[in-house]
Amino acid sequence: PRRGEITEEFPGEDVFGFGDDLELNQFDGLPFSSRYYKLLKERKSLPVWKVRSQFKDALEENQLIVVSGTAKTGRSTQIPQWCAELCLSAQYQHGMVVCTQTNKQRAVDLALRVADEMDVNIGHEVGYTIPLETCCSADTVLRYCTDDMLLREMMSDPFLEHYGVVIVDQAHERTVGTDVLLGLLRDILLQRPELRVVVLSVPPMTDKLLKHYRSVPLISLEAPGSAEVVHSYSSNKDYFYSALRLVLEIHRTKEGGDVVVFLASDEEVQCAYSILQREGTRLGGDLDQMVPIIMCSSYLGLLPNLAEQAGSAKSRRVFLSTHQEEDVWWPAESVNFVIDTGVQRKMVYNPRVRAFSKVLRPISQCQADIRKQLSGPTGKCFCLYPEASPSPAETSPQILESNITPTALFLKRMEIAGLGQCNFIDRPDPEGLMQALEELDYLAALDDDGNLSEIGIIMSEIPVDPQMAKALLASCEFDCVSEMLTIAAMLSAPSCFLEPPAGSAHEALQCHRKFQHPEGDHFTLINIYNAFKRSQREEYLTTEKWCREYFLDYSSLKTADAIRTELTDTLNRIELPISEPSFGTKTNTHNIKRALLAGFFMQIARDVDGSGNYFILAHKHVAQVHPFSSYGAQSHKLGLPEWVVFNEYTLSDNNCMRTVSEISPQVFIQMAPVYFFYNLPPSESKDILQSMLEPEGSRKCKEKKRAVAISSDANSSCTALTPAYDRCVIQ
Repeated sequence: PRRGEITEEFPGEDVFGFGDDLELNQFDGLPFSSRYYKLLKERKSLPVWKVRSQFKDALEENQLIVVSGTAKTGRSTQIPQWCAELCLSAQYQHGMVVCTQTNKQRAVDLALRVADEMDVNIGHEVGYTIPLETCCSADTVLRYCTDDMLLREMMSDPFLEHYGVVIVDQAHERTVGTDVLLGLLRDILLQRPELRVVVLSVPPMTDKLLKHYRSVPLISLEAPGSAEVVHSYSSNKDYFYSALRLVLEIHRTKEGGDVVVFLASDEEVQCAYSILQREGTRLGGDLDQMVPIIMCSSYLGLLPNLAEQAGSAKSRRVFLSTHQEEDVWWPAESVNFVIDTGVQRKMVYNPRVRAFSKVLRPISQCQADIRKQLSGPTGKCFCLYPEASPSPAETSPQILESNITPTALFLKRMEIAGLGQCNFIDRPDPEGLMQALEELDYLAALDDDGNLSEIGIIMSEIPVDPQMAKALLASCEFDCVSEMLTIAAMLSAPSCFLEPPAGSAHEALQCHRKFQHPEGDHFTLINIYNAFKRSQREEYLTTEKWCREYFLDYSSLKTADAIRTELTDTLNRIELPISEPSFGTKTNTHNIKRALLAGFFMQIARDVDGSGNYFILAHKHVAQVHPFSSYGAQSHKLGLPEWVVFNEYTLSDNNCMRTVSEISPQVFIQMAPVYFFYNLPPSESKDILQSMLEPEGSRKCKEKKRAVAISSDANSSCTALTPAYDRCVIQ
């Protein structure tokens, strides 16, 4: 019920008549509904309400405040509302309130909850912005958004002048976006004395924040009662099956309440889901239904709303999650059991080889403490590791484990806007930073002084990685923009290939082969996207059913479609030409490869023995084509190409390259910067390219130079090549 509507939901409460003296909502001027007062009573019982007056006083007197509080204290819902009240009292002359989150699901859930508590409509006074979705209006006074979306907004508003209060939530998660934001806000606060910044975190991150920002007030929230914690006596290498056995044991005890299981990776979550679904059908008739639910945003886009999906009296929900969704559980009062495996599988970037590795490591003490709070004082938390097992105190900063080339491009853009250096809490690895700047230089994003070039400025406007942004720019020159937009969108979205059910692997492979393109995986992705769009025009077949029949992920393809629309809008906004689609012609195929190599020339490899052992020229590693590739599945028919460009290389996937397409070395030489080529480490593959690059006369001249002393005539004949070579080596 909204805005004073007549309701029978709370018959014990007085229902206001229209003639009564109603209390009006200060945000929209309408009378409060009865639900507002019910929620207000719940809000006042939260631990954060004990510091309400203290927080409001500190916010008026200080530019920056650090609030320390664990899960279920109400910090993420109540503090933004109090900040909105401050902005309202100042008539929004300094701006509105924005609250950042590291997880898009959490941003949406919080916005919905807070709109309900404030008795206003979502999308009006309270809204949210997440990748590919905005639910806001001109009336919005409080907005939840992901940290990366606020950074993107800073491209046009570097000093955040639309906002009077910036709240940085989940600072302990140490995402790249949050760390960059915390680093830039120090300089922004100096430029804008009227701005207020509130940082929400948990110990021990709060100590680090106080040291970083020096003399700032700290408000500590009282932690709610913790669950009963049960630890294993020894480290369990078979943690995965131990966790699933424990789920079944809990279910057989018939104790009430839902279960949350924290596993190491998305792959484990998928596997656990299949096993529990199968085991659920074998339960005895005297047991309630067991309903496994995947809680990984990488698979499902937006996760199900826990409050709306309350289990029935005859069912128990088992939420399967990873370390990335620890803070999603705030509305789930039904959770009574938490099973914590104590490990996480992370992707760690190695700048030397421009590749990620999958690393299994223990969670931090900070993460363990958050998980123990999730089931509340009456629940149980089963930790599948000893109480004294060694673990780091805080979560490792992602800035130290990620490819920071996109971050370096963003910070270069901020320098143009007048912001000084980013004061990182933990500075990025110098080797990684140098590699990022070198990569931007190769992509022509920097000028001779190390500042952003015109190309770099345009690249920073396109919301994809710098290499893909450069490929999109090149496609404007080569009249293949439509096809490159599709490739960029499909590679930015989660994989569109579904894991086939048991016994269906061969059938799925046959379906996927219908889309395979002889030129490679990039072209196969275009085929899949075009077929997906055609299926939307089918009269007697739904797109969802078409995707199921071909073992394709509908949500991933829908996401790719939305990304493609966003990229198209971006190119139109910066007035870049978009050519008509001409996929399938020989010229178009050649131009797509040229555009790809304009951005991904650092990622080429050569089959050195004809059996699929690909030598990667940039760092001399040997890799294989991933089995899911067109070439992996059909190599006996198509044959393996000698030279390929690839999108991704992962060290731990048996050193596999993903998304591979055939190229010619001549096109590579044409598209790659000369100084990148000469900086490649020595190899037989480089010598082959060198022989193609140099004219016959120059090669003979070099051979003569090695054998005998050069005469003055010979010297003059080589002058055209030598200065260029020297210049490239210096670069």
